[in-house]
Amino acid sequence: MSYLANRSAGTPGAPLILTFHGTGGDEGQFHGLASDLIPGAHVVSPRGDVSEMGALRYFKRASEGVYDMADLARATAKMTEFVAAEIARTGATRVIGLGYSNGANILASTMLERPGLFTDAILLHPLIPWTPEPAPTLAGTRLLITAGRHDPICPAPQTEALAQYLQAQDTDLTLHWHDGGHTLAPSELAAIQDFLA
Repeated sequence: MSYLANRSAGTPGAPLILTFHGTGGDEGQFHGLASDLIPGAHVVSPRGDVSEMGALRYFKRASEGVYDMADLARATAKMTEFVAAEIARTGATRVIGLGYSNGANILASTMLERPGLFTDAILLHPLIPWTPEPAPTLAGTRLLITAGRHDPICPAPQTEALAQYLQAQDTDLTLHWHDGGHTLAPSELAAIQDFLA
């Protein structure tokens, strides 16, 4: 079973950008932004297949910050297959993931499940409330994490812990903070543009 997705065809040899929406978003949330960030890129934006009281997500949770780990495992396996198929379809050698909140979490989980699938990943306000196993094959992966210092949904200490874990895997990590909460700030767009330049 695949995902419903927006797809914009890129030019031959162009990068592939996959975007992953936040809770309550959809496949249109970041699709246009991705095309603007790298004109000519292949862009694929899957729609989450879980509904939480009508809000689309990629996996279930028991409550705020408490994940249904069995469903996360299901979603991660499904997304890993989906991303691999899109890479094969486009033939892209540079594969960029961009996800916000729940989308950042499925992106991170997929990246941890199969290191090397993404060459670059942009995690906007991720929350990984567990300690991942060491993943030495993540070494060299380019990563950007953006976060709010006063984010009530993704607390700063957990963002710091994720950053420390990723640094320990020898990734090429950039961490960008703003002084707000769970909303996306203009400085985050600037950080994304710098990261992709």
